[in-house]
Amino acid sequence: MSVPAFNSTTHSTFTQSPNPSWTYGEKVDTTPVGKDWLAGESAGWKVYNTAELDEANTHKLLNSGIVPRPIAFVSTISEEGIENLAPFSWFNTVTTYPPVISFGCNNNASGSLKDTAANLKKSKEFSVNIISEPFMENANATSIDAPRDFDEWSISGLTKEKCVEIKAPRVKESAFSLECELYNSMDITHPVTGEHKCTLIVARVKYIHVRKDVLTDRGIIDLTKYKPVARLGDVSYGRVGDACRMAPPKWAQEEAKIQEALATVSF
Repeated sequence: MSVPAFNSTTHSTFTQSPNPSWTYGEKVDTTPVGKDWLAGESAGWKVYNTAELDEANTHKLLNSGIVPRPIAFVSTISEEGIENLAPFSWFNTVTTYPPVISFGCNNNASGSLKDTAANLKKSKEFSVNIISEPFMENANATSIDAPRDFDEWSISGLTKEKCVEIKAPRVKESAFSLECELYNSMDITHPVTGEHKCTLIVARVKYIHVRKDVLTDRGIIDLTKYKPVARLGDVSYGRVGDACRMAPPKWAQEEAKIQEALATVSF
């Protein structure tokens, strides 16, 4: 498949939401875009029973349907001192106070634990680094199905940087890194076969490293400078394009409008 070259001159911009004049109870088909979206329903629905799906097709559907996914670029060290670096896209924040993150680590094709899961189960610590556009290829190289105990740092072209407390290094090129301590791990088994397929990692964040040039005066990360990437379906990655600003409503401010809308909306 022929695709155009990556455009490094584009950047994220902030816009209004798609329908800024939307009111409570208003249907999706009140805008041209909404009508076009709903027109797709005419093709019907295909419903999958996961009990009847094989592993490959289940993976294809979930991997391409649950998108975009942030990527945890995880650095660990084995008991023998071998350093490991690998990306995982079943990752997110669990809660911010206390700061806790989680990610899923699927087993190898052979059924054994990946180095990342094996290492952090023993060491109880690791770093998570967020991948930005300028080093996507570097990070992707570390996802190679290398032999056990291979040091992915050696092929990444990335730089190890010491952490404050944990032994595993963080990625210096990452503008946002987390020093993590294992909180809990859970073996995910198949409900029928009982086969161990994945390990869910839950960890407490002990230190947060943020590069000053991506930090705003308000203490948040500047998306336009951060340039984070995400995983999509198949072998695709995504980057953040336009972002629309849309604050969550507050009942104290919106109650009157909601009651007025409910009085006129027909269900």
